[in-house]
Amino acid sequence: MPGARGEVRLKPVGELLHLIRLHTDSIRACLDDGQYDLLLTALHDLARAYDDGAAAARAERSVESALLPLPQDHPASPSSPPDAPCPLFPHAGPAGLAWLLLAELVADRATAPCPAGIIVAVKRRLLAAPSLSAAEARDRCAEEPLPRELIRLADPVRGDRYPAFQFAGETGGPVSVVRSVNQLLLAEVDPWGAADWWLSGNTWLGGPPASLLGALPDDVLAGAARALVKGEE
Repeated sequence: MPGARGEVRLKPVGELLHLIRLHTDSIRACLDDGQYDLLLTALHDLARAYDDGAAAARAERSVESALLPLPQDHPASPSSPPDAPCPLFPHAGPAGLAWLLLAELVADRATAPCPAGIIVAVKRRLLAAPSLSAAEARDRCAEEPLPRELIRLADPVRGDRYPAFQFAGETGGPVSVVRSVNQLLLAEVDPWGAADWWLSGNTWLGGPPASLLGALPDDVLAGAARALVKGEE
């Protein structure tokens, strides 16, 4: 089952960072532009996490997810057999390693976007997902004002957008488990991060959580979000 967490033993994030550095060229060849942008974004988030355990855990999962499109036999694939440990810098933590690696990957601006460009690309991807306008979201809710835990993304062209996965079917209201998970992810404070969790690949669940609504039990989805926030394995 996709949500079973004992099926695949993933490499530690430090080993993944080392392997990314060793196999940069082949990774770039295996990933399309959007997938490579996601990898750079995850590295950027990890580099900025420092001592924030929840943010670091989220970024580490994002690095793993960004590498999932690699062939399973690729050395940097999260599920390929582990290599012998060979740390880049034995005394550097994941955040420090991510900064060093990111600096190398974005050194050639002709092939890799700057961090600001990465963020723009991620926001563009999230805004391209099906969504409702503020007026449409109000029509779906039986309460006013709109629930604060709903993800609200600011679109400079269309105004506020509410990702459609938060609502049941064509006409239904907010999905209970989505509201609960959004509270865990602090969607009111970090709507882009919450939307990215729902709409990006998830190592533990086997796909984007939004695509698994109704397919996996609600407590499995909530448990994955809770583990992320608490920085659990």
